Amino acid sequence: MLATLLQALVSGLAVGGAYALVALGFSITFTTTRTLNFGHGEFVSVGAFIGVGALFLFAGKPITTAAFTGLALNGWEYLLAGLAAVVVMGLLGVLLYVFGVRPFASRPGMAWVMSTLGFGILLQSAAFAVWGPAPVTVPAPFGDEVIRVFGAGVRSQELLLLAVAVAVMVLFDRVMNRTVLGKAMRAVAANPAVANLMGINVNAVMTGAFFASSALAGLAGFLVAPITSASIFMGLAIGLKGFSGAMIGGLSNPRGCVLGGFVLGLLESYVNLWQSQWREVAIFGLVILVLAVKPTGLFGKRLVEKV
Repeated sequence: MLATLLQALVSGLAVGGAYALVALGFSITFTTTRTLNFGHGEFVSVGAFIGVGALFLFAGKPITTAAFTGLALNGWEYLLAGLAAVVVMGLLGVLLYVFGVRPFASRPGMAWVMSTLGFGILLQSAAFAVWGPAPVTVPAPFGDEVIRVFGAGVRSQELLLLAVAVAVMVLFDRVMNRTVLGKAMRAVAANPAVANLMGINVNAVMTGAFFASSALAGLAGFLVAPITSASIFMGLAIGLKGFSGAMIGGLSNPRGCVLGGFVLGLLESYVNLWQSQWREVAIFGLVILVLAVKPTGLFGKRLVEKV
């Protein structure tokens, strides 16, 4: 029983790490631009396939290869493939902001909501045309053997996902609180007009926010692919649960968003031990309960606009 609980703990933290990366991405764009990328789940899916396509290229195969059978890959190739997923998705996030968010964000209404949804659908359709609907089983960089820890079976990719997610979040927290760039981002989040008067390039900061947010989505997709298989449709659930984690923790609080992602991952894992069909009920029931008690999330702050 103890081994089962420990295994669920590690699995929940690993999946929660993916949710937390996505939740952090939502928080970055919301705090700096007061907008959200509602196509974020598609960025997760396409990021996974960008990384998979890079791995196939390194192995001398077309990016549309259906399986990794017989292919030998090393750690450096996985690292470069992950970097490709991060950079490409970050650049696509910049395109989304320049053409799909910035022209509409300052206008009345919420046209940017439809533009982000539309951009996500375009990405998904393009990926569908290139890779097709079939999922691709991705080998883990450290092998797929089960590691035994106090009787619990843990996969190396789960530990890697958790370690990378925690490292990225710690790095982001230090950047936000101890660097000039972080101070600029917090200034833009607090008041873009005043930040502009202080000499901060507000547009560059907002563009960088979408780059970082989309890059995190690509990273999450690439890291979770060896666990769930890479699929064009995998990002929908991850994006939705990442957004739910952000809502639980509070969109205006990056640390709260990260915590919310981990909480949902753990809840999902432990409910699976009991009745897997109740997993979604438990997750979204918790979201509704938290928002009913505290609409801004557990750690979020109410936004006050002076007029």
